[in-house]
Amino acid sequence: MDLSIIVPVYNVEKYILASIESIYRQGLDEERFEVIIIDDETKDHSIEVLADFISKHQNIRVVHQKNQGLSVVRNNGILMAQGTYVFMPDSDDLLIEHSVMPLLNLALESHADIVTADYLVMNDEQVSHFNGVEQPTLQYIEKTGTQVFLEDYSPYHSYVWRMLFRREFITENHITFYPGIRYEDVPFIQECYLKADKCLKTNQLLNIYRMGHESATRYFSIEKGKDLCIAISETWKLTHWEGHTPQTLRKLQNNVYTSFLFLISLIAYSIPCAKDRYPLLDFLKEKAPDIAFHNTCKQQLSTFLFWKMPHTYIDGSYRIRQLLKRIRRYRH
Repeated sequence: MDLSIIVPVYNVEKYILASIESIYRQGLDEERFEVIIIDDETKDHSIEVLADFISKHQNIRVVHQKNQGLSVVRNNGILMAQGTYVFMPDSDDLLIEHSVMPLLNLALESHADIVTADYLVMNDEQVSHFNGVEQPTLQYIEKTGTQVFLEDYSPYHSYVWRMLFRREFITENHITFYPGIRYEDVPFIQECYLKADKCLKTNQLLNIYRMGHESATRYFSIEKGKDLCIAISETWKLTHWEGHTPQTLRKLQNNVYTSFLFLISLIAYSIPCAKDRYPLLDFLKEKAPDIAFHNTCKQQLSTFLFWKMPHTYIDGSYRIRQLLKRIRRYRH
């Protein structure tokens, strides 16, 4: 079997049927792929909505599990998968028609560890009026994972749903998603790139990312803050890996610093009560007790404030954010 498509299902009743239907508009023979639908104890009628469609396709497996989050769904899906490659789309997104086959064929021919595609971003209204897109002539750039990591990777664009992964590459390197957290893509993808031998970056449009359901700043919470702290600490652990070059170590440290600043920004923007802001910094110190940034003067200052004056650091960030909000309101 060439491809395993792992689809998480949790409270996506409005979108899941269209998402699954888009998988079957790829022109792929059903003997070439399997669809593993994992019900993460959804609270709505997502599975019932799919029942009729599932009954018509022999290559769909439905697995029910206790609610454990997207990370565990993906880990379990990879363990169940039988395909040479695995693909992990989000269940509220859509695959662009006939986008998977050229990527899969390219992956199989090249034996690449990771194949990355491009994507479109749309809101619900735009999706409802979408009538297809003309694909560019397929082109790709071959790089090592290290090259991609150094030249192309940004923590702000850690999206596993735009990638095909060679299954044995993941399992043989024991790469897993940290269970039970959001932002799980960030440490996962960076570890993949650091260990991958061959990566292909293509110009193919693979999927439509459906935006507008959740804003990181608007819906940020203490719980999500803890998840981000764990993602940061898990990424920081990768700095202890013995296989680094000086370049990859510096880039990884800078990536963690980027995620750290994102955390500080979200806390300052979204959590108005000081007594709720402070524990998140303490939680990060607990999870990453040796975290420190030294590559620039700004990083050194952040490290000093984080460890020696954490309350001043986060309160000052909060006040700056509030001032910027007032300035924006005044300008409008």
